[in-house]
Amino acid sequence: MKSPLFILAVFFACAAASQAATIVPEDAYKLVSVGEPVFSPDGTKLVSIQGRVDVTGDKRRSTLVITDLATKTSRNLTVDRLGLAEPQFAPGGDAIAFIAQDAQKHGQVFLMPLDGGDARALTKTKDGVQQYAWRPDGDAIAYVTQDPNPKKVAIEKHHDFFDLANDDYLGREYSPPSHIWLVSRAGTNDHRLTSGTWSLATSYPPSPPASPLSWSPDGASLLFTRVPDTRDGDAYRSQIMRVDVATKAVTPVTGHDGFEGYAQYSPDGKKIAYLYSRDGDPNNENDVFLMDADGKNAVDVSKTLDRSIFRAQWMPDGKSLLVGAHDGARTLLWRLALDGTFAQIPTGDVNPANFFWMNNAIARDGRIAFVASESTHPNELYLVGKDGGTPQRISDLNGAIASRELGAATVVTWENDGFKQSGILTHPPHEVAGKKYPLVLYVHGGPALSSNTSFGFFAQALAAHGWLVFEPNYRGSDNAGNAYQRAVYMDAGAGPGRDAMAGVAAVEKLGIVDTSRMAVSGWSYGGYMTSWLMSHYHVWRTAISGAAVNNWVDMYNLGDSNFQVGFEFKGSPYVGNNMADYRAQSPITYAAQTTCPVLVISDVGDVRVPISQSFEMYHALADNHIPVRFVGIPVDGHYPSDPIRQRDLLVLWSSWLADHLN
Repeated sequence: MKSPLFILAVFFACAAASQAATIVPEDAYKLVSVGEPVFSPDGTKLVSIQGRVDVTGDKRRSTLVITDLATKTSRNLTVDRLGLAEPQFAPGGDAIAFIAQDAQKHGQVFLMPLDGGDARALTKTKDGVQQYAWRPDGDAIAYVTQDPNPKKVAIEKHHDFFDLANDDYLGREYSPPSHIWLVSRAGTNDHRLTSGTWSLATSYPPSPPASPLSWSPDGASLLFTRVPDTRDGDAYRSQIMRVDVATKAVTPVTGHDGFEGYAQYSPDGKKIAYLYSRDGDPNNENDVFLMDADGKNAVDVSKTLDRSIFRAQWMPDGKSLLVGAHDGARTLLWRLALDGTFAQIPTGDVNPANFFWMNNAIARDGRIAFVASESTHPNELYLVGKDGGTPQRISDLNGAIASRELGAATVVTWENDGFKQSGILTHPPHEVAGKKYPLVLYVHGGPALSSNTSFGFFAQALAAHGWLVFEPNYRGSDNAGNAYQRAVYMDAGAGPGRDAMAGVAAVEKLGIVDTSRMAVSGWSYGGYMTSWLMSHYHVWRTAISGAAVNNWVDMYNLGDSNFQVGFEFKGSPYVGNNMADYRAQSPITYAAQTTCPVLVISDVGDVRVPISQSFEMYHALADNHIPVRFVGIPVDGHYPSDPIRQRDLLVLWSSWLADHLN
């Protein structure tokens, strides 16, 4: 018979093992990213890019993987290439192209034969390839690269003054435009197709990829998106253009002067589909427009679907388009017919990955490969037939994370101000019936994004501490129709704040919340909501305001959107009485009303939401004797992109919450 001490030791050992099986910050290093799937022309193979963390190098190492769909076997095509992106099969299927860095760390297009042999560079640009597209005959590619700086010699001699206008506050030099070039498959006859002071549209995360090039089926012309210059604040003036490859003549296609892009020729070349803000208003959803190839008879074909579309892809038969969007607590796919009717493509319980972009591919027979996740399983590759059905998972890259003891993610619904709303509640993995737990509000950014039942590593990591994690959607989110999305216009904080608090009340009705231990947190617009909620509602033990929009005037003057912020108000803050609106909707105006300790965080080189606003919040709180800590992350960008800093941010976030909730 075992002694009581032995039994007790076994009990504690099992309990420790059980607790160790929950998510910990270091598990972020084990997550495998998967993306950019592409079918071979015959549909028998699928190529994708997989990324694994190299902790020593503090980076993600990428591998190009090809999977035989009949045998489910995979092999690596190329390993550990920096800047690996955009795999595309040659139209004949005998080779695959991709972008990767050369010895000088410039992105080039490489071509690799599938029957063996090394990849060779097709391009030799000095400023890197941003994107490319195979000509339909497979004998050439079009690619986009930045022009050289015409003042390079003068700049080297310190004659480096340059004009500033609608630029972000971190601009250090003139940014030349990007243009289209053509090069043969042999890497010869490299020549320019477009030129001018205007530029092709570019993109910086967190944003969708730049509007892709689209060849006409006969290879005679290309569709692309033009912006007037490289200034971020002018990017809204995007226009769909066509370049004739033979004459190099560039002509507009739609007649619009902004808010459009992502144009694609139909498979037969007779139609063009593109995205455009409904009614030309950027506060509205992105809709899918369809027109004749000559630019006539344009019609909004997704208006009745009433969801904000981030990507539309032609189905191979040219009779419909594959579109995806957030819908309630899910991400869904639809087949959108040319007459505007639509039908959902069933995808079971998985949520196709959709963060400003749909990560999927379509085979010639209509099968769809896509990246997706479940609430308890991170992203994998899935395959469905053209009519949907139960998705077939064709990868098992993140089984180790899925095997952790994860918290259940449930959907909470409520109504407020006439809107039907939803949010996601992630429960502690070892939840005990009848027990009440601290509640952490984790608010999404955007605001034109939404929280849904996709796998959320950050939420699971917080829930593993024994907290309920609630991710409310609020007006401005993109999951409940155009009226809901645009309701944030001229009501950036008050209305969304009421929505979030109504969601909290709905969670409290479940009887599982310790209302004396609640926290609010978020990043970007989620940081804005945090700053707003912490000063307007005094129910919080603490708050974490990450990369927060605290002052709309700073956003107008300094951020990469700058001038475009005016579309969210009645125009410039310097015109008429508009300044009063900017101040009224800025959390900094109310900072002194905050009563809880606050952690303020920002990347020092953030141009999306400049760190100046975090400095303002820090001083406003400190000067009013409100406990505050201000942490800077020494990187550029809106969110740290390297694995170590991402892990450290999670540790900082959770340790601050633990200090104030436990």
